[in-house]
Amino acid sequence: MQTSSDRHEYPSHWEADVVLRDGGTARIRPITVDDAERLVSFYEQVSDESKYYRFFAPYPRLSAKDVHRFTHHDFVDRVGLAATVGGEFIATVRYDRINADGRPASAPADEAEVAFLVQDAHQGRGVASALLEHIAAVARERDIRRFAAEVLPANTKMIKVFTDAGYQQKRHFEDGVVRLEFDLEPTDRSLAVQRAREQRAEARSVQRLLAPGSVAVIGAGRTPGGVGRSVLDNLRAAGFTGRLYAVNKALQEKELDGVPAHRSVRDIAEPVDLAVVAVPAPYVPEVVAECGEHGVQGLVVVSAGYAESGPAGRERQRALVRQARTYGMRIIGPNAFGVINTSPEVRLNASLAPEMPRPGRIGLFAQSGAIGIALLSRLHRRGGGVTGVTGVSTFVSSGNRADVSGNDVLQYWYDDPDTDVALMYLESIGNPRKFTRLARRTAAAKPLVVVQGARHAAAPQGHAVRATRLPHATVSALLRQAGVIRVDTITELVDAGLLLARQPLPAGPRVAILGNSESLGLLTFDACLAEGLRPLPPLDLTTAASAEDFHRALTKALADDRCDAVVVTAIPAVGETSAQDEALAKALRSASASAPAKPVLVVHVELGGLAEALSAAASTAPQAASTAPGAGQTPRPAERPATAVSGPSEASPRLIPAYPAAERAVRALGEAVKYAQWRREVADPGKVPEYEDIDEKGAAEQIDELLSRGSGLTLAPEDACVLLGRYGIDVHRALPAPTPDEAAAAARTLGYPVALKTTAPHLRHRADLGGVRLDLTDEAQLRRAYTELTDLFGTPEVLRPVVQGMAPRGVDTVVRAVIDPAAGAVLSFGLAGAASELLGDTAHRLVPVTDRDASSLVRSIRTAPLLFGWRGSAPVDTVALEELMLRVSRLVDDHPEVVAVSLEPVVVAPRGLSVLGATVRLARAPVRDDLGPRTLPVV
Repeated sequence: MQTSSDRHEYPSHWEADVVLRDGGTARIRPITVDDAERLVSFYEQVSDESKYYRFFAPYPRLSAKDVHRFTHHDFVDRVGLAATVGGEFIATVRYDRINADGRPASAPADEAEVAFLVQDAHQGRGVASALLEHIAAVARERDIRRFAAEVLPANTKMIKVFTDAGYQQKRHFEDGVVRLEFDLEPTDRSLAVQRAREQRAEARSVQRLLAPGSVAVIGAGRTPGGVGRSVLDNLRAAGFTGRLYAVNKALQEKELDGVPAHRSVRDIAEPVDLAVVAVPAPYVPEVVAECGEHGVQGLVVVSAGYAESGPAGRERQRALVRQARTYGMRIIGPNAFGVINTSPEVRLNASLAPEMPRPGRIGLFAQSGAIGIALLSRLHRRGGGVTGVTGVSTFVSSGNRADVSGNDVLQYWYDDPDTDVALMYLESIGNPRKFTRLARRTAAAKPLVVVQGARHAAAPQGHAVRATRLPHATVSALLRQAGVIRVDTITELVDAGLLLARQPLPAGPRVAILGNSESLGLLTFDACLAEGLRPLPPLDLTTAASAEDFHRALTKALADDRCDAVVVTAIPAVGETSAQDEALAKALRSASASAPAKPVLVVHVELGGLAEALSAAASTAPQAASTAPGAGQTPRPAERPATAVSGPSEASPRLIPAYPAAERAVRALGEAVKYAQWRREVADPGKVPEYEDIDEKGAAEQIDELLSRGSGLTLAPEDACVLLGRYGIDVHRALPAPTPDEAAAAARTLGYPVALKTTAPHLRHRADLGGVRLDLTDEAQLRRAYTELTDLFGTPEVLRPVVQGMAPRGVDTVVRAVIDPAAGAVLSFGLAGAASELLGDTAHRLVPVTDRDASSLVRSIRTAPLLFGWRGSAPVDTVALEELMLRVSRLVDDHPEVVAVSLEPVVVAPRGLSVLGATVRLARAPVRDDLGPRTLPVV
């Protein structure tokens, strides 16, 4: 594509799709010599005022010399990028290195001048901001560290683009021009600005799909029953408030059941916001082209025959996404079940769900259409027919999620005032780093409950996901660290959603239990203990209890300062009528209104109609007076306190959720307790300590020198000890002992008592197999142990024995860090041996780890009591252990080339600790796509 004068090949990795401020998409790519006609056409559509701002003088047209200069780049000192929609330029950006093209050689080689030009029709869409992010990333790649820009004072829009970017900058005025200079090194502010823009743009792109003013169903047939016709009928039945069109090439009629009918989207005179595509896969490209040319904003592709069908379908899917993005459209699907928005202003059922769910405050996302229908059905049954109680705000079934994913929907739900609780069924996580970041921010504002399918199998064939080496348990732990409520089944997903949607969050784990069944109360008590809650002794009201008795008991329990939540157990009396069910439900609802800050749950035997009566009571009972803001009120992000732990919106009826089993109710309550505790802690995440003895520069130089020998190497023990030592991590010295004589010499050097250990992989750290001999006090014992080891396990060449000085007695632990290609850097901790290896009792945190993270890491394993004086043993030095983990975290965070660290065992004594074994692995730093400019995933 380039001429012989160009210094570098075309940098295809600079190509990217981006979401703009209004939710549309654009493609950013390098400008090449083949773009001359596009550049001229683009320039002709720019206003004279914009041209004047760009060139500081009237400049009606580009000369041939200009066109050549603006399309011929070496991709090093001269780079031009264009933003395109439909293949045509809508904006350009260019930098020129300041000491190139005959400029003074004394000028700094790491500085460049940058200039933008945006077509007037596309100004205000955030195109220039996106281009600035990408041209800055390109410049950093080419060792440019500073941009300079000259802007006319009247060009306030472009000045704002630079000043709002968040970079460190200087500004001065000379010769009638504002000169801006800014460093390109990302800052906390520039990253925050970038992510805020990302959130607004991606949320807006989803909003355009969920709240369209007009919908065209392409592939709607004459006869009922087909996919397209079903979607059309569902839209009509839901009462969609916008304009609706039926499109089918075979249609001759002007209407289809009262809906205007057309043979092509092009024939529709009015704008179309959303197109539901339900034609066979071979015909989809033609439909997408027609939609793009008509200006359709987004697509829901229910058509199958894509990545779920094999390699050929995957290529067809990639082509579909590329084509749609070319026209600035986003896609839900393909192979999608559809989308639903129950808002009275929209009433959109662009899905295959035959019944519109009742409006409510729960957002649903499902990668599987079948699971999505199951979730909608269960919420409908559990709602008892009451509008707004357990209904749905929005529902998205993404199918193969080739474009719009759960991350995008999280961006939308984050500040959606109609969604209080988010429920997600995921079969894969395409970008775990981003999902974790978005989940943490969302969970700080509203509950996010996730169930992950395909935990023990590969992701469905239609899902393109990056590989991860982390086991599912580790991923779950990291999600919990981000505030995600992780459940295992869709039943638990609904159970948790019901509680969180209409009850306040508990202030602690103390639970009062009352009811008319002693046995059911005891079952509930046991379930609370199993979930780590602190139940009070159950109060048995006996089977003769009336609705008034329940009211008095519940009122008293809620007023008791010793409890944070109440579980009511109820079984129907023989011959109990619906009127009695309704009386009990109203009594419970009335009593719960007296303490709006405490959650109330009901466990009922599935006889009678108590669950339905509770829902009905919620729709008729008066609201309790309260001045406390509810989590369900969902204020805008700028107003939302991160530590707010409260209940549902006071504007909606308060439902007392009913559960058919004590275990289900208590499990949902246990998740709410843990989530509430996370919400209280999230405002103070702790800090990453600074250690004055860390030699970061020396470590970097050592890593560079070691990697110069080759990439992907496990360090020799001596090199590992030196590198760890630069971060204040001392490894207990071990000397090789290839012969008995050398073992004796090593022991004399270290001083008795010593340990003799094998380092062969199959025996390492396996004291239970006899590969370690401890407390050898003299040479005779050492030689005898050496002979025993070689007789039992093989030659010294196989065993690779070492001699090590004895460390103080304590608890053996393991500290590890690994960089996963998908999730990022993860720090793990557990006790050495069977506890972590066999039972999986290991805790995990994302790096960088704060002091609060380290403290919780030590205490979150099930065997933690062994560190704190279990059964009379001496407590060990957990402060030293936490410091060790913080230092390992700093090492991995400072130097991404350190891709794995394993310290095993780490013997933690009552005073201090000893690192007896260390393994460090280096590799070239993996690319951090989460720190680059905003971009949509590559298809």
